[in-house]
Amino acid sequence: MDKKSSEFYERLKEQLKNDTTWPAPYLFKFIVPSKLEKIAEIEAAFDGTDAKINTRDSSKGTYTSISVKVTMGSPDSVIAKYLEVSNVEGVISL
Repeated sequence: MDKKSSEFYERLKEQLKNDTTWPAPYLFKFIVPSKLEKIAEIEAAFDGTDAKINTRDSSKGTYTSISVKVTMGSPDSVIAKYLEVSNVEGVISL
């Protein structure tokens, strides 16, 4: 992970620590190229959780937005999930 990314995750961790009582519901948002295997990779990252996953295609059908609402145990678990999903080629985390 580069310095810019690690600084971002440190700031996010502090913000989550200060603003939220854990465990808590958390809304992840991702954008991926509209390929079934990419969408499936993200969905698989949340297998075994209480995740509610919604997808929506872009107007031209080139990209798919994925919203995942799931109960997370701590700021560290949120960051770990972002890092896990960042391994999906072409994913953009919002």
